[in-house]
Amino acid sequence: MLSNHVIAITSGKGGVGKSTVSVNLAIALARLGKNVALIDLDIYGFSIPTIMNLSDRPKTVNGKIIPVESHGVKVMSMGFLIKNNEPIVWRGPMLGKMVEHFSKDVMWGQLDYCILDMPPGTGDIALDMHHFIPESKEILVTTPHPTASFVAERAGTMAMKAKHEILGVVENMSYFQPTDSNKKYSIFGQGGGKMLAEALHSNVLAQLPIVEPQESSITPNVYADNTDIREHFHQLAATISKRLEQPSPL
Repeated sequence: MLSNHVIAITSGKGGVGKSTVSVNLAIALARLGKNVALIDLDIYGFSIPTIMNLSDRPKTVNGKIIPVESHGVKVMSMGFLIKNNEPIVWRGPMLGKMVEHFSKDVMWGQLDYCILDMPPGTGDIALDMHHFIPESKEILVTTPHPTASFVAERAGTMAMKAKHEILGVVENMSYFQPTDSNKKYSIFGQGGGKMLAEALHSNVLAQLPIVEPQESSITPNVYADNTDIREHFHQLAATISKRLEQPSPL
């Protein structure tokens, strides 16, 4: 088994903030004292190294890969294995090999949580992940817009057909609240997260606000201490850990 708890962060379409959610959830779990891995399985659209501003490349020992560590999280991504920003032009069978490679040939050590940043949609990598990592559970990321949640429902339905438990829905970009006001603006509409959760017989785990970029930070999408959005991720991590780590009823 890759980890005590494997959580795949999925979405129906790109642009909903799935990778940003993956990174900040992994960091929030690490801040709770958990041993956490983050695997970037978005092979074509990898972004984790850029989000976390990682330039180091993993080393190998006796044919095994030593993951890069950042913010208390062990990280592996296709972005570490290519030069510059070269595109990945592979067909399906090669994608499956990378899913297996990242799960079995990396020296992860003892883990409490492994977060999988999945590509959007229901393609080959999702199929291979369900096969190679059958213990994984899933969190669906959507925006409040009904179209985004409608598309995300397909990814959730795929997970359920593969008998993977859905932990819940994260509604990203739920609202914008200016720093000098108590008023919240629903820029991308309302209700998408709830609609998706109801369609999947699940619940909304978090509604994350839109935040102004931290222009002075080298990692603007890794949310800093003493910010409202960081507290949202702390609460999300605490909710997940409580749910997954509580003793099973006799």
